[in-house]
Amino acid sequence: MHPPASRNPLIDTLKGAACIAIVWHHLAFYGPMSDAALPLFPGLMAWLYDHGRLAVQVFLVLGGFLAAGSLAPEGHARFDSVRALAGRRFVRLAIPYAAALAVALVAAALVRPWLDHPSVPGVPEWPQLLAHALLLQDVVGEEALSAGVWYVAIDFQLFVLAAALLAAVRRTGLPAAAQARLAWALVAAGVAASLLYFNRQPTLDVWGIYFFGAYGLGMLARWTVRARQPGWGLAAMALLAGAALALDFRSRIAVAALTALALAVLLRRAPAWPRGRLAGELQRVGQMSYSVFLVHFSVCLVVNAVFAHLWPEDSVANALGMVLAFVLALAAGRVLYLRVERRTPSWTQALRWQAGMLGMGLLAFKASAFL
Repeated sequence: MHPPASRNPLIDTLKGAACIAIVWHHLAFYGPMSDAALPLFPGLMAWLYDHGRLAVQVFLVLGGFLAAGSLAPEGHARFDSVRALAGRRFVRLAIPYAAALAVALVAAALVRPWLDHPSVPGVPEWPQLLAHALLLQDVVGEEALSAGVWYVAIDFQLFVLAAALLAAVRRTGLPAAAQARLAWALVAAGVAASLLYFNRQPTLDVWGIYFFGAYGLGMLARWTVRARQPGWGLAAMALLAGAALALDFRSRIAVAALTALALAVLLRRAPAWPRGRLAGELQRVGQMSYSVFLVHFSVCLVVNAVFAHLWPEDSVANALGMVLAFVLALAAGRVLYLRVERRTPSWTQALRWQAGMLGMGLLAFKASAFL
């Protein structure tokens, strides 16, 4: 879910498909519309509930792929300062993130009095709001204000981790070709450490190292696309993933490995693939996928509340409500993309949006005292 949308058709198509899968996973997971619609499509609902979340692995791989392309397309760092880079990354993430959280706070406040459901976030408090503003909510154990906000924090951690690793390689003073080989080896070692150990420790899932296996595979895929002898890269990626799956089979790792290998192969053979009407629609969703990802939960929450109030037990009505929520989520994501994400970011804008989100949260907290 890299905010600067890629213009590569294949990458945007994958992002669009993964974004749609995540929205439908959350529609199936959070309810109550999905509970009412379950008798109509029990198999589909179960699949979305259990497996829809695997689309996150596609975003992790694509995140690493795009990061390697912007930070070190030839394998050696081409940026000046990790601190400045991290600051720019935070600003780009934080502006649409804060705007979406402000919407989430309003949506939760609207539905909280008349929708008694576990999916409705509680009334926010100051420490919780501050933790979200700093992308630390999971690290400090604060309840999330919206579904999926954990990913934004993880994406930031992974990006900074990749930049710091590449900067450390550059400080060795080695020739560019040697730096590229060392960076490849270190990323591969990080992938191995994550897949074989960190990703098997559930308590570490608030840290980027838990997800570096998928992210690092994306980085290796990017460098394999540009390699003169890609066979070595493909073999190494397959070996890393195979060893991890043999030790402890995890479907999320299998999805990440297949995504990385497919990227490396397809972008070498058909860099302009895919084409067609369906691919075009997916690419449009992919270009605004970060905004859709951020705002869809708020839209789904409001639609859930309306349908639960008007047609609490009508399976057909609630199934149609899920479709309506999906369409409205895409529309809201497009608005956020055009009005906020696509604009040139700055620290002034980031601080303004963060202050607005904090202010909205405090208003919600004070209003709850009178209800």
